[in-house]
Amino acid sequence: MEKATFAGGCFWCMQPPYDQQAGVLSTEAGYMGGTTLDPTYEQVCSGTTGHAEVIQVTFDAEIVNYETLLEIFWKNIDPTTLNRQFADQGTQYRTAIFYHNESQHQQALASKDRLQKTGKYSGPIVTEIAKASRFYPAENYHQQYYKKNSLHYEMYKHGSGRAGYVKKMWGDQH
Repeated sequence: MEKATFAGGCFWCMQPPYDQQAGVLSTEAGYMGGTTLDPTYEQVCSGTTGHAEVIQVTFDAEIVNYETLLEIFWKNIDPTTLNRQFADQGTQYRTAIFYHNESQHQQALASKDRLQKTGKYSGPIVTEIAKASRFYPAENYHQQYYKKNSLHYEMYKHGSGRAGYVKKMWGDQH
C-alpha cells in the first residue's frame, strides 16, 4: 500500500474520481500544507491556516500506478488558476501535488512538464509540487460527501463550473 495526496480545490469533487479507480483502496478528505495544528474546516475555510483541502489516496501499486493517479488529478482540475478552483477562492483551494517520496516527486514534475508541453493550456501550469507534510483528516461529514449528500454534491459540482470545465477540456475521458 502507498499513499498519494492531491489538492484540487474542493475535496468533495476530488474524491469520486479516485474512488472509481481500480486499485484505490481508500480515499480520505483532509487538510495539508499549512502551519495550524489540528485545523477545523472553519479554520481552513478562513484561509489563515496555510492548509489546502486535499484528498489522500491509499492505493495498491501493483494494481494502479502513481502515473494513473496523476492523470486523474490533472483531468479534474484547472491547473492554470492560482489559489482558486472554479467557484472556490483562496489558498485553501489551490492545486498541489504533495509527494510522499522521491519517485512520486520526479513523476509529478515530469507529468506537469508533459502537460505544459501539450499546448492544451494557453497559460502556465501553476500547480504546486511540494513534499507531503502532516495530513489532518477532515470532519466526518465531509468524508464521502458525494454519497451522503448526492443531490447537494451534484448541484455544487455543476453550479461551481467544475463539471462543465472538465467536460469541455477532456470530454468523457476523465
